[in-house]
Amino acid sequence: MASLTIGIVGLPNVGKSTLFNALTKNPDAALAANYPFATIEPNTGVVAVPDERLPRLADMFGSERILPATVTFVDIAGIVRGASEGQGLGNKFLSHVRESDAICQVLRAFSDPDVVHVEGRVSPADDMETINTELILADLQTLDKAIPRLEKEARNDKSRAPVLAAAVAARDVLDAGDTVFAAGLDREPLRELFLLTAKPFIYVINADEDELTDDDFRARMRELVAPAEAVFLDAKVESELAELPEEDALELLESVGQTESGIHALARVGFATLGLQTYLTAGPKESRAWTIPVGATAPEAAGVIHTDFQKGFIKAEVVAFGELMEQGGMTSAKAAGKVRMEGKDYIMADGDVVEFRFNV
Repeated sequence: MASLTIGIVGLPNVGKSTLFNALTKNPDAALAANYPFATIEPNTGVVAVPDERLPRLADMFGSERILPATVTFVDIAGIVRGASEGQGLGNKFLSHVRESDAICQVLRAFSDPDVVHVEGRVSPADDMETINTELILADLQTLDKAIPRLEKEARNDKSRAPVLAAAVAARDVLDAGDTVFAAGLDREPLRELFLLTAKPFIYVINADEDELTDDDFRARMRELVAPAEAVFLDAKVESELAELPEEDALELLESVGQTESGIHALARVGFATLGLQTYLTAGPKESRAWTIPVGATAPEAAGVIHTDFQKGFIKAEVVAFGELMEQGGMTSAKAAGKVRMEGKDYIMADGDVVEFRFNV
């Protein structure tokens, strides 16, 4: 399965590059310079999705290594007002967003006199509106071109009518200043139009230590970005965490009242936002999480390992992770009747531990 990507966008100086550096555990991964357009070519970072099941599987099977699922993040150059008209690096920015499968907007809530805010004041709601306005304007341009073409096609071919109806509905939503994602429109008929605002959104609230522990602030921000998920973090703290050994990192997190790093939360939320889940395989060589779309069948899941597995699929030997742990091993799980033989119509569940039978 091709890797899905999440494009990280934000106005200049909101902490986007600091966050991206922490994401990729490489402090020099992107040039975190305090001026607009320090990030022109998109930097790509692959981030492991935290999964506490893997070390337990590796213990049980004596695996030499652990391979978690990953999410790919792309750091996209800072957007400014007028990007939809090509301002700044507008056109390049929009094409990079178009290539991403989801959009992660970084909103600045921290105040720091040394880091100028491009709009002159700190307001997450205004930042969100600035970015959304540019994406909405770009989509309206797309629809203004597409709708006349779709009207013509629908006159000759009735099967095009649903796409036309969806495009008109999307234009109405955008005209009202909303994104297609926030309005909850069915994205399926709009797929061929590659609308930016139809992509799933995630919001990262880059906040100060005081704000992170303030429940009222969190509630206000969640309300602001709904129906999208909000991930709260302090990008500066995250880059410090990235440098520390695990125990010290946990201590630092606890001191700011958090149980997991913002980066881990973002990888988890990103994975779910992309509509992905994992199944697990284990043996002496490795314990591994494999990425599949929610709703994938057993043969499709097998195909992620190798296309031959899908072509020659016979059946899958499946046990739920929780049941395997309860039984203490494969042999006991089989004896207790917890291991099932599933055929080609089986829909995979998150955390299935699987061995595929196939012939090539």
